[in-house]
Amino acid sequence: MPKGYIIGHVTVNDAEAYKEYVRLDTPIFEAHGGRFIVRGGPSETPEGETQERHVIVEFPDFASARRAYNDPAYQTVAEIRRRTATSTIILVEGV
Repeated sequence: MPKGYIIGHVTVNDAEAYKEYVRLDTPIFEAHGGRFIVRGGPSETPEGETQERHVIVEFPDFASARRAYNDPAYQTVAEIRRRTATSTIILVEGV
């Protein structure tokens, strides 16, 4: 069965406040079977536009990724990200 992923491309505007988002989102994603496989780190963008930070969370399947993103607890925490960063969030099914 194909896995599901939440992919985030993020530019943090308030690093201190963003730490709270990172602290709170992790247990929510893990409760849905999520596992962080990329969380920050150096990156290069040889083509196109980019943001400063990249995150990939792997889930057992696409439905789990969707449930995690739509979880009301996550949506409350996501407000912190929306206030402290510019971001693009993508849900995708993959291998």
